Amino acid sequence: MEDIFKPKFFDLFKTKISKEQLSSDIFAGIVVGIVALPLSIAFAVASGVSPEKGLITAIVAGFIISILGGSRVQIGGPTGAFIVILYAIVEEYGIDGLMISTIMAGIFLTIFGFLRFGNLLKYFPYPLIVGFTSGIAVVIFSTQIKDALGLNIEKLPSEFFHKWLTYFSNIDDTNLYALAITIVTILITVYSKKVTTKVPGSFIAIIGITLFVQIASVPVTTIETFFGEIPNTFALQFPTIELSMLYIYIAPALTIALLGGVESLLSAVVSDGMIGDNHRSNTELIAQGVANMVTPFFGGIAATGAIARTATNVKNGGRTPIAGIVHSFTLLLIMLIFASYAKLIPMSALAGILIVVSYNMSEWRSFILILRGSSFDVIILLSTFLLTVFVDLTIAIQIGIVLSSLLFMKKMADISTKSTYQVDSDVLEDYSEVPQGISIYEISGPLFFASAKQYSEIIQDIGLNSKIIIIRMRHVPFVDSTALHNLQQMIKILQKSNVKIVLSGVQNSVLKDLKKDGMTTLIGEENILDSFSKALKHAKELIVTLP
Repeated sequence: MEDIFKPKFFDLFKTKISKEQLSSDIFAGIVVGIVALPLSIAFAVASGVSPEKGLITAIVAGFIISILGGSRVQIGGPTGAFIVILYAIVEEYGIDGLMISTIMAGIFLTIFGFLRFGNLLKYFPYPLIVGFTSGIAVVIFSTQIKDALGLNIEKLPSEFFHKWLTYFSNIDDTNLYALAITIVTILITVYSKKVTTKVPGSFIAIIGITLFVQIASVPVTTIETFFGEIPNTFALQFPTIELSMLYIYIAPALTIALLGGVESLLSAVVSDGMIGDNHRSNTELIAQGVANMVTPFFGGIAATGAIARTATNVKNGGRTPIAGIVHSFTLLLIMLIFASYAKLIPMSALAGILIVVSYNMSEWRSFILILRGSSFDVIILLSTFLLTVFVDLTIAIQIGIVLSSLLFMKKMADISTKSTYQVDSDVLEDYSEVPQGISIYEISGPLFFASAKQYSEIIQDIGLNSKIIIIRMRHVPFVDSTALHNLQQMIKILQKSNVKIVLSGVQNSVLKDLKKDGMTTLIGEENILDSFSKALKHAKELIVTLP
């Protein structure tokens, strides 16, 4: 049990926290709370539920995830990735169905954690993650066009093509005031950081535009038009449950659990690289599970780790779970005092914020980079992306995983039949003449999504105790996008610690993939040698010049 569930918050009782760090955590928590305010409202509205449900989710789930989570800096709450799923569940099963699905998803996540599935979810191939993330971004963007243009459409079709046909057939009814507000919101959200980085652009846009709309009496639709008053109180809610019908919620619950698990662990991995820490994946899954079991009873929706808010936390000095707790209390105070004014926010302003969110989610740079890679990765990427946009996210993930497995097996079969190993001509296997400060690590076999994380962690641990690390790659027949992504993150962390990386014996096919991904530029082509003897000689020359 101790190995499975060890919340990072309780580590604070074992080690002292300085006053300076406490102040930084409190400041970071306040900033993240302000960032989360417009996003929580926007995500709730886009998911087909009332605005306060987003705030409640950020408050309750954010608090639980910070207290029980396996990451020091994870910020939990509603996220853009859930919009598509939650909207579909509300449409089909109603609010009670959403509550039941979220609670069941929490149970699944908790079970995943206790079964140590946290170590398995991180093996999802990178092209699959980019594919469905980019697909979700496109779907979110497409759902916001109605409010962005101020169109008066009572019922939007759920299908992607039909939705856009409806937009085009109603384009003449565009409300120019709404369109102008959407554009101004996007511009403020994106460019306000050039003026100030202390206050988030989305918050500035919401406050400024809402005030302007009310003072100038601009004729645009607001939150009040759709939802009426926004309550500023909490109340326990219990869904109507028919035990004989529970089975119909298993599929949506599993979808929430899988997506929430992957996104929370992805966020934790990203933050690990930013603060030089290692999260506890199974603990994180259990925390996410408890949060999703509890939050619906207070009127909230599904929650997970939010990558953008977690990154904002780190950038503003947050280093302990205290920042996440302060973020929750900041939102609680805002809700209790100012919730009644949130009804005045124009829907087109929320659309502008969500359009920026969808752009940031799109990962278009990674998308293009993978398209330049191997045909196997391209197939996984495009299949997952197209299925997410035109069919269903659940089906996209399922088919993506199956495709990844099948293509990997084919690739391994091709390698074994062709025997393409190119044995290095080195005869020097005695490392006794290696100077102090130089470490050597050899990767044997294919470097792909299942082994990339483990290799990267080992190399990083060895490298941080060295001045130079030589990575031997003579027996690496291929690398995939996930491996390249993990290696790139690992190399950046080592380079920040002034550790030099030298590669030896890289096969031609692997070298081409490294060049396509920009790895040769990152490492420096002069630090990539075709044999170990040359690499060792180069490292000896380098170490003399290092302080």
